[in-house]
Formats: sequence, C-alpha cells, structure tokens
Amino acid sequence: MKPQPLIVVDDIEATSAWYQAVLGLESGHGGDEYDQLMFDGRMVMQLHRWDAHEHRHMGDPQQQPYGNGVLLWFQTDSFDETMKQVKKQKAQVLEGPKVNPNANHREVWLRDPNGYVVVVASAYGDLGESSKK
Repeated sequence: MKPQPLIVVDDIEATSAWYQAVLGLESGHGGDEYDQLMFDGRMVMQLHRWDAHEHRHMGDPQQQPYGNGVLLWFQTDSFDETMKQVKKQKAQVLEGPKVNPNANHREVWLRDPNGYVVVVASAYGDLGESSKK
C-alpha cells in the first residue's frame, strides 16, 4: 500500500507551483481541476479543486481551517536544500527549523497557501548519537 494524500484547494496551479518551488516536487498531471505531485517518478500527493467533479465527500469549502487535525508530513534526505527553498520562496514558517529530540532529526513546520500545515523532516535519527548529548 502507498499513501497518496489528496487535498482540496481553490487554485490548483498556484498550489502546485508552491509545492514545486518549496518542496521540489514536480507536476505529474497539470491542469486547473486536478494535479498529481511527483517525486523521483512516484506520486506523493494529489490536488483537487473544490468545485470540480462533484465529489460529495471532499468536504465543505466554507468550513475552515482546512485539514484541521491532519498534517502533510514529508521526509527528505535533503533537509538543508529544502530549507534554502523555504527561505527563498518566503514560505510561512510556523515552527523551526528545529531538532526533534524524540526522533533525533530536524524538522520545519510550514503553512501552505491554502492553510494546510506541512511538516518537512529529515530522516529519523539523521543527527546521529552525538547530537543526543
């Protein structure tokens, strides 16, 4: 099984551009109603416009914040490079970058242009034993 989270947004193209610029993902579908965001040739996320295709279980665009209780969590082997893109794109940082001592890794918490919380973390334990002291 492979997770393929789907978030619902007003502007597919702007949202896709943000995830491409900040996280280095690529568009695998394109369009103004739906997109697939890819990394290394695999889909890692889907975007769907609120009013497209009449899917009745996507939620209510009037109820905010979107994704309350759900975090879009990405693990990267290129945390330093991702942080350069976060700063370059002036992404809204909610917390970090910081060291999470429980996982012994680095993470940054962001808010995407639609209000969803996005966490980017380095690999579990990537700081090694010496950083726990």
